[in-house]
Amino acid sequence: NYSAILSGLRRVLPEILDSCGENISIATASGTPHMHACWMLLASSRELPARLLHVRPPKFVSTTSPAVSEVDLTGPEFPEVHAEAMLDFCMAAPIEPDLSVICVEMGVVGDDPGFLKALRRAITVAPYDEPVLIQGENGTGKEIIAKLIHQMSNRSGNKLITVNCSAIPDELAESILFGHKRGSFTGAIGDEPGKFRLADGGTLFLDEVCELSEKIQAKLLRAVEYQVIEPVGEGREVEVNVRLVTATNNALPAMVNDGKFRQDLYFRLKGTRIDIPPLRRRRGDISKLAIHFLGQFGKRYHKHWVFTPEALRNLQSHQWPGNVRELEHIVKEAAILSRSRKIKPEDLELVSSDSKSFIPDPYHGFKVEDFLKEARKKLFSRALELADGKQAEAARLLGVTDAAVSRFVNQ
Repeated sequence: NYSAILSGLRRVLPEILDSCGENISIATASGTPHMHACWMLLASSRELPARLLHVRPPKFVSTTSPAVSEVDLTGPEFPEVHAEAMLDFCMAAPIEPDLSVICVEMGVVGDDPGFLKALRRAITVAPYDEPVLIQGENGTGKEIIAKLIHQMSNRSGNKLITVNCSAIPDELAESILFGHKRGSFTGAIGDEPGKFRLADGGTLFLDEVCELSEKIQAKLLRAVEYQVIEPVGEGREVEVNVRLVTATNNALPAMVNDGKFRQDLYFRLKGTRIDIPPLRRRRGDISKLAIHFLGQFGKRYHKHWVFTPEALRNLQSHQWPGNVRELEHIVKEAAILSRSRKIKPEDLELVSSDSKSFIPDPYHGFKVEDFLKEARKKLFSRALELADGKQAEAARLLGVTDAAVSRFVNQ
């Protein structure tokens, strides 16, 4: 992506010009050919007033070919490059954030396609101040997605305030979220700004938003729609500037249908919805996450543990109802209880899942062939997703022939 490389280089040009002035030379001995081409474009268009140097490896140095020589970009063998055309070219394709770099910076581990899709979606919506609803089971990493949205937004210089709504007593929820004045109720011995005002100018993350009462839902709706709150005992509305990110492990549409969650609030909260897959659907990430957690734990206590292949296979086959949080706990516990530096299957205190729970109970009208056909379809589709569409790799994951996968794709 040449335009992306150019955009990245342009971001550091002011720093280069400030520190080097007009005496700038570019050596293209290292780096990729793509980088070389972009440096040449910047230099030949005079957008970066610099000399381009060719550095020869020692074995190519001779009396007629010195170790370092200047490239004459004005020579007839080079095309004429115009700065205006360069700018138009770059603006046509703005640089996208490097997801791998962001993951490293935030300590996010995994390359499952479904998980990466959630990360990319978070990065895409981050610059906009619209509400975001994150859905996923407990322990899947909803708070990580919220942190990513905040970090990649224009509000990253301000606070990210996190509230676990399921841990707030109903009688205190209004005060905790919207604040209160001293003496407004028994026990209010001082003014409380509330989470909305603490997050002013930044991002407010409400985890398990489905746990809020109907009264708080009504106040939350007004806060989202009009960016105003009314602290308890204040007697007037207060303006706030907050980007709201919410999360739930429940299916809010079902709660709306059951009358347990306001429909108008649901539609306001889900400006954009991000679904995080459970760990059992991220099989390829399980070993990576386990090794990552073990390495972190070892670094903390200045010790070094490793998994045996058998232990990793056991982790791989577990259903992980507690998702990533459960995996981290199991890994730490295994390291503590292990009698050696090798984590063996017997060190993993995995609660075995009942395989029958993943098979539906037969009922009148149930057809086993239809069930198996649908299960086969889902397995083939998932294998192709994990293999990034490569049929041969999907066949290896499924333990079938390439022809079987080809028939599935073409049917």
